[in-house]
Amino acid sequence: MAPPRRKVIFRQAPPPPMTIYVRSGFLRRLTEEFEALKVKRAALVEDKMEAHSQGDLRENFGFKAAKDAIRAVDRKMDELDRFYRRNTFIEVDPAGWLTKPTDFVQLGHVIRIEKEDVGTKRKHRFVFLVATYGETATDPDSGIECLPHSSPLAASLLGLAAGKPTPVQLPAGPSVLTVLSIRNPTQGELDRLLTAIKPPEMEGEE
Repeated sequence: MAPPRRKVIFRQAPPPPMTIYVRSGFLRRLTEEFEALKVKRAALVEDKMEAHSQGDLRENFGFKAAKDAIRAVDRKMDELDRFYRRNTFIEVDPAGWLTKPTDFVQLGHVIRIEKEDVGTKRKHRFVFLVATYGETATDPDSGIECLPHSSPLAASLLGLAAGKPTPVQLPAGPSVLTVLSIRNPTQGELDRLLTAIKPPEMEGEE
């Protein structure tokens, strides 16, 4: 009889370290989130101990629920800690985006681009604010969308000058990007686009 085969578990490799630009206050918000999770975990441990004192654990649903909740909090705390330790963070003040040079695409610029899909020859036009990590808002007045600097599209656009078609390889396939215009945002646009800072969403979040 052949020996039992060990179960093979395939795990996705962690993302490589990045230099992540974030708005001023992001790291403080990250710390506050981690501290809130520690408080939540302490309360769950008390619930678990209280449930444990009630007798037979095999049918103690309160004990099982508290145990599962602690595991979920532990996962999120571990992921937040890895996120912080793995990457390098640079905090920026969006006030500097109002007057920066516009010779080529930089963080904080409003850009109008044309994206042509090589396979279908279809062309699409977008207006983006090249924003810091995690920014995804859209300005309802101007239609400008936040494009996080760490996204594959932004990585292909940063450093480009206006008017020159550039072949790039994006996750969706090969494309040709043309920056049609580069300008600085207005204060009103920033006020509408840059919403309250939130910590990153982690898989361990309930």
